[in-house]
Amino acid sequence: MPTYRYEAMGGDGQRAEGVLEASDSAQAVSLIRQSYDVVLKLEEIAAPRTDPLEKFQKLNLKVFALMCKQFAIILKAGLPLVQTVDLVASQISDKMLKKLLDEVSLDIANGWSLSYSFSQRGKGRLPVTFIETIRAGEESGDLVRSFDRMSTYYDRMTKTRAKATSALIYPAFLTVVAVFVIIIIMTYAVPTFASAFESMDMELPLATRIVIAVSNFFSRYIWVLLCVVAAIVFLIRLYAGTAGGRIRMAQFRLTIPILGRLAAMTSASQFAHTMAAMLSAGMPILKALDTASRSVSNAHLSHQIQSTIPGVEGGRPLGECLRACRDLPPMLVQMTAMGEATGSLEGTLEIQAEYYDNEVDNLSARALSLLEPIIICIMAVFVVLILLSIYLPMFSMYGAM
Repeated sequence: MPTYRYEAMGGDGQRAEGVLEASDSAQAVSLIRQSYDVVLKLEEIAAPRTDPLEKFQKLNLKVFALMCKQFAIILKAGLPLVQTVDLVASQISDKMLKKLLDEVSLDIANGWSLSYSFSQRGKGRLPVTFIETIRAGEESGDLVRSFDRMSTYYDRMTKTRAKATSALIYPAFLTVVAVFVIIIIMTYAVPTFASAFESMDMELPLATRIVIAVSNFFSRYIWVLLCVVAAIVFLIRLYAGTAGGRIRMAQFRLTIPILGRLAAMTSASQFAHTMAAMLSAGMPILKALDTASRSVSNAHLSHQIQSTIPGVEGGRPLGECLRACRDLPPMLVQMTAMGEATGSLEGTLEIQAEYYDNEVDNLSARALSLLEPIIICIMAVFVVLILLSIYLPMFSMYGAM
């Protein structure tokens, strides 16, 4: 929908400027005439040029958390909003955020609200949680607190992701090395020994014949196998891109041992953090529940939480509605109901968020501590089996001499 900038005059003779969206200029004039007597000027704002590579650019959460903190500090000092945005933009190192803030500064100067500008300019790039929290802060008149909460929220998320990434580096490296070693042995070492065994015209053990057959298969059809694997991955991603497929894939991930429990706890932490932040910013519970449900990374749990909105809208307690979410941790549901009954829902959710953050860290550490020896053992078994299949014919030959 086109955006128009206008100048108008009211019945008292005072001029006003602003920005609005309308399907065409006639509708824009009609909307302006509802508030003002005379439309002095109307011009369409050209849509901003979009970079085709923008959709591939990911939000740097560390810089984003710092940006929120800078907003909170500068607004607390009492600077006007436009100057605050310009000042933060001048200190941001991330090019995407800097460009976004420059556009937001122009929008605010033209009469847009901060949350509306963020929602339009950052569509598909900025988190829903951030936009809705800023909107709630504008409505409550406490933007400083909203930015402060978002700074804490995304700073915690950044640290959690950094821990997970650093913990996964060694197991991932170990897996790549294991696969590479096995491929080298099967495609280069085994064929060399196989040709030597064929020249000796001797009967090979069953294990040796199996390994040679597997090696020949890989050598001949390696590209076919890679194409098949790529096609399977593509089809799975295509299916996961649909609404139903995304929910079913997320539901399947919850059934995986250890990883499923980790995903459920992560979603519980996301829900509790976002819900507490929304309520703290003064957002109504229905809007907070909708935003919190969309912030949950597991699509199945997100769908379950969204399904509770009609019940809450009908007057039922949130804790009672959440009991229908069978895959949410029971403790989260019970504590939410207790916090709602005692009138301390926000504080209870914050406690739950911290609890599940700690549980996610502990479970991740235990899972990774088990993963490393499992990878080493699997690699050792494969290598030992391959080496035994190669050396068994040699032992037989030496025994016959």
